[in-house]
Amino acid sequence: MALVRIEILAGRSPEEKRQLLDAVHDGLVAALHVPPGDATLRVVEHRPEDVALPTWPRPVGDRYTLIEITMFSGRSAAAKRELYRELVRRLGELGTPEPDVTVVLVESPPESWGVRGGRPASEVELGFRVDV
Repeated sequence: MALVRIEILAGRSPEEKRQLLDAVHDGLVAALHVPPGDATLRVVEHRPEDVALPTWPRPVGDRYTLIEITMFSGRSAAAKRELYRELVRRLGELGTPEPDVTVVLVESPPESWGVRGGRPASEVELGFRVDV
């Protein structure tokens, strides 16, 4: 289970946004073994005048993408590294330069998630492993 917010500058086509959602979802499945269809992903667009983007060590371009993933704690450092590689590679295939991808993981214990009718996720059979 993961909640994903993908932040981009406004102006991409609906097809580009769908490709972005699919690429991030597929990266989660590949690296973290999230079951297909389990993650919730959203694209949030910002007008260029509404954001200040990194300029150091070099300015980012108009395809800058910030991916914030809220997920259960417990994944290994190796799985997280694999996730970063997968996301950067997949977004690169869509035309986003490697330096223009930032990924932030926000982890919380399963007991901090209310799922499947408001039950703590720590008390539910999730159908997948977190300790990857």
